[in-house]
Amino acid sequence: MTALLHPLTPQQVRERLDAGRAILVDIREADEFVRSHITGPQSQPLSTWEKAHLSVDPDADVIFTCRSGMRTAGACDRLAARVNGDAFVMQGGLDAWTKAGLPVATNADAPMEIMRQVQIAAGSLVLIGVLLGFLVSPAWFGLSGFVGAGLTFAGISGFCGMARLLMLAPWNRVKSI
Repeated sequence: MTALLHPLTPQQVRERLDAGRAILVDIREADEFVRSHITGPQSQPLSTWEKAHLSVDPDADVIFTCRSGMRTAGACDRLAARVNGDAFVMQGGLDAWTKAGLPVATNADAPMEIMRQVQIAAGSLVLIGVLLGFLVSPAWFGLSGFVGAGLTFAGISGFCGMARLLMLAPWNRVKSI
């Protein structure tokens, strides 16, 4: 029998964390976590969830979170399956935590999340292709088609070539200390 995920407000999560009876597990990707996170959670990206080893005190409440609560809601069966007994999910994720005025560790030097960069680049290329298609030559509509085909392939295969290219950009390279 799988555990259930019970919703908690950010204030309830804070109370449990402060009392030392809970552990917070952030399921966002590493690049998202580095940019901003609640102090003290375990980072266990959902993309590597099945390979991850969740080490939790059996007496502690396990609380899952993401940015907005959508990923935890969409993966509740996968998350709950890794916990003995009941587990919890923070409603609204990091966004709700921040909106409640609770502390967040932020690294302003960390690059923007790679998927946001992909969305910006893909959207810009589609827009440029459409504009050039109307203003210069209809052949430019092919650029928009190419980007659309790439996004479709990425969705089907799980491999995003644009993300791989963006990870090589100078602003996304890990700075050595």
